Amino acid sequence: MAADASDLRRSAYLLLGACAVAVAAAKVVGAELVFEPTRYKATEKQTYGSEPKREWPRERPDPWPMFSSNDKSRWATVYALVENRTYRIGKRTVPDPQKPDKYTDEGIIADPAFKSLDVVLNPETKDFYSSKPPLFATVLAGVYWGLKEAFGWQLVRDRWLVIPTLLVLVNVVPFAVYLWLLAGLIDATGKSDFGRLTAFAAACLGTFLITFSGTLNNHNPAAYCVLFAVYPVLKAALENRDMGPGGYVAAGLFGGLAVTFELPAAALLAGIGLPLLVARWKPTLLIFVPLALVPLGALLLTNYIAFGEVVPAYAKFGGPWYEYEGSHWTKLKLPVGHPGRSGIDFAAEPKSVYATHLLVGHHGWFSLTPVWVLAAAGLVMTGAGAAKQLDRLAPGGKGAVFTPPLFAAMTLAVSAVVMAFYVTRTNNYGGFTSGPRWLFWLTPLWLVAIPPAADRLGGWLWGRLLVAVLLGFSVLSVFYPAWNPWRPPWIQQLLEFRGDVRY
Repeated sequence: MAADASDLRRSAYLLLGACAVAVAAAKVVGAELVFEPTRYKATEKQTYGSEPKREWPRERPDPWPMFSSNDKSRWATVYALVENRTYRIGKRTVPDPQKPDKYTDEGIIADPAFKSLDVVLNPETKDFYSSKPPLFATVLAGVYWGLKEAFGWQLVRDRWLVIPTLLVLVNVVPFAVYLWLLAGLIDATGKSDFGRLTAFAAACLGTFLITFSGTLNNHNPAAYCVLFAVYPVLKAALENRDMGPGGYVAAGLFGGLAVTFELPAAALLAGIGLPLLVARWKPTLLIFVPLALVPLGALLLTNYIAFGEVVPAYAKFGGPWYEYEGSHWTKLKLPVGHPGRSGIDFAAEPKSVYATHLLVGHHGWFSLTPVWVLAAAGLVMTGAGAAKQLDRLAPGGKGAVFTPPLFAAMTLAVSAVVMAFYVTRTNNYGGFTSGPRWLFWLTPLWLVAIPPAADRLGGWLWGRLLVAVLLGFSVLSVFYPAWNPWRPPWIQQLLEFRGDVRY
């Protein structure tokens, strides 16, 4: 008996998902910091490309499965918590206060393997800490402690066992669950096999979650939590039913967790929570809100334990915690255009230029992942009918609070707020990164919006070819940084090669 279309489609989901999870796992177990010749000075002038500033190592570096300041800073905290029972990752000694440029740094931060720009220095105690929120590192430290107790593994000595194991647990296993849940939502959202498979192929191989699966970061867990939070909401909307208590638990808990990974995800938490509060105040106040407060409270608690205050370390950016002697961030004190203030971390472009590059330029949400053009069209197409369904938000109603149009409108509003926030409040695209990493957590919200536009285009050959091109370039961007996700995107490197931009 021939299989029906739904069986074939689900088989395609299974095979694509298996390939995607295998790729993510390969990124983890194959992770190793590689020193690319293009990023270091040549021994002779007039060589290919522009002259970098870095000196080529004089001796063979020790191999490590860590890549950048971002993940090294997090691993340093994990190591310090288990080995030293403290969040402190180093200490600065200044023998003569009159000579602050004469100092000695000791501890984990002094180890070349953990050298990082993402550290802060308490100006009073001279203690070094990671600038990253401590909750995530605290959870990882608990798992590392368990591995150490069970198997005797030590992070430095057994780094090829400890680090991949933890990364599989936080980046790969949740990714498999994420794809499984997405397959169900996409199958219910799409009307044609072409539209559904386009969306799921993009989920598997066309987003930067694959690129960053081999490194410790906050963006992948944030995206997973976003999907786990909205899944019961959107599932209820697609089935036109009210959420049960479990849905409120998941939406609140994972919505709060998403905020601990990405503070702007508070816009999503509000985007879900406020309509629920208006329409279903009782389960929202009794279940959703308390569960959302659990991870948020844990974030504040760990921050207080680490720093003695609930204000996060990154809130001190631009002050003495960041701009201490020898810090990378002291360059901010130099005037714009000063030769010493070079690099993408200190970009000072007009906001119109910055917004262009963050959306459709060298770090563009749409240019690096052009399949988002389909998602944007799908969000507009679906969200167009939201105004007529606002009565669903009336108190005491029955059925789903959200409908697909209302959910699409909420996604558009949250995305606009978040993008506007980063355009107005930042200047450096997230530093050395292969994509617009601050926006990655929006990924699942946009993936479920792809089918309507892909369904429409799938009716014509030229439409299918267009979708294939958009998906193909998205995959190109994902796999372009073959060795290290903390590298410039291909569009930026192309523009630099042409001489159009230089950071």
